[in-house]
Amino acid sequence: MKLNELIACLSFYRKYGENDVTITGVTMDSREVGPGDLFICIRGFKTDGHQYISKAIEQGAAAIVAMEYTELEDTPLVVVSDTKRAMAQIASCFYSDPTSGLDLIGVTGTNGKTTVTYLLDEIFTEDRKSTGVIGTIQTKISEQTYDVSNTTPDAVSLNRFFHKMTEEDVDVAMMEVSSHALDQGRVYGLDFDVAVFTNLSQDHLDYHKDMDDYLRAKSLLFSQLGNHYDNGKKKFAVINRDDAAADILIKSSAQPVLTYGLEQGDIHALDIRTSETGISFTMVTPAGNVEVSSSLIGTFSVYNMLAAAGAAIARGVGLETIASAFARTKGVPGRLEPVSAGQSYGIVVDYAHTPDSLENVLKTLKGVCEGDLRVVIGCGGERDTGKRPAMADIAMTFADDVYFTSDNPRSEDPESILNDMTDHLSGEYRRITDRKEAIRRAVTSCRSKDILLIAGKGHETYQEINGEKIDFDDRKIAEQSVKQGRM
Repeated sequence: MKLNELIACLSFYRKYGENDVTITGVTMDSREVGPGDLFICIRGFKTDGHQYISKAIEQGAAAIVAMEYTELEDTPLVVVSDTKRAMAQIASCFYSDPTSGLDLIGVTGTNGKTTVTYLLDEIFTEDRKSTGVIGTIQTKISEQTYDVSNTTPDAVSLNRFFHKMTEEDVDVAMMEVSSHALDQGRVYGLDFDVAVFTNLSQDHLDYHKDMDDYLRAKSLLFSQLGNHYDNGKKKFAVINRDDAAADILIKSSAQPVLTYGLEQGDIHALDIRTSETGISFTMVTPAGNVEVSSSLIGTFSVYNMLAAAGAAIARGVGLETIASAFARTKGVPGRLEPVSAGQSYGIVVDYAHTPDSLENVLKTLKGVCEGDLRVVIGCGGERDTGKRPAMADIAMTFADDVYFTSDNPRSEDPESILNDMTDHLSGEYRRITDRKEAIRRAVTSCRSKDILLIAGKGHETYQEINGEKIDFDDRKIAEQSVKQGRM
């Protein structure tokens, strides 16, 4: 595509340099620049893309988009007031507005986003649709998977993924939409058909100034569904009626709203029956009622299933198809994932890293545990410090035996993080900074019918320490600890 054709999508800009070069790719990462690429300078929290213009040109950049004038000899320069907004428009244009041809479902909320997208993937697969998923664990396009670095990638990566989905004839795509992505405009220009809200609890207050600002960011997904009613491509908001933020989010959208909840909402559950092996209930919907059974456990799993059902109903999926998908789902990696190495007690790995999610998981396990409930828990570095004492309090309240340890300390001192968690505590607990040793000690302490929860990292296969990602998988460490305990 020619540069002049590409930047024609921008309403206001200044171009320096007469040559109309051919653009073969678009990127905001100077490390990825290749011959023919358009390099867009983004000002981030840790670095400024304008510092890498010379490097990008050396690597073959055909043109530069920036927020300030820079003298360039032979490379065209396009100056705009906001490169993040320009990047979203350029990416959409370069990749031929890929989401206009997809059914796109966005899921936002503090907890449950990953599970809801996985459940939707199961539902639409059961409905014989080709699917795509973008989220915390991976990006999936039909049968292909790709690693991800952020819950919600940047605008260029998103449009590239969605373009590939259209090439692979994907019918419906689900994506997790983080508050960071909404606030930073990473999803500008994406044509969402359904927006789903799971819940709101304390998280990311290292980024957002307070919970009101956090909610404001979440509300953007619903306001961005648009103000126009298009009967050719109807849009819907699906909102958790039981959450305190429900009214604000309902008012944020002009589109039809489906609410859900345990006992209230357009979609709700009757006669919930739980056990250590699964859950069942009657799902009441505007389309009728259906019996649901699943190997997922816990009340929060009911919420996740109701949320997914709401989005699927909005896209015309039948109730029997939804129930069938719930019956065969095996869950999500790192979400209440059991570790089985022949032991007589339970080991569960879960991504719970917020006060609300940790409490939900511990309450669920407490309800099915016949012995002692033990937990290994830490908090990530360079993240909301205010939740650290709350996480510790919840662990002490609901578990019989607590091991405080390191999570992903990043550039913080692990001991300082643990001090934030434990300085106010009274009562008995164990503090073992080395996560591998903490898991080993916790496993060794388990007896028949106990349950050990290893919380915080879930599906992650690394520990991030001082800018380096070191191989570390809670599931593998737990399994090794069980086997070593028999020696």
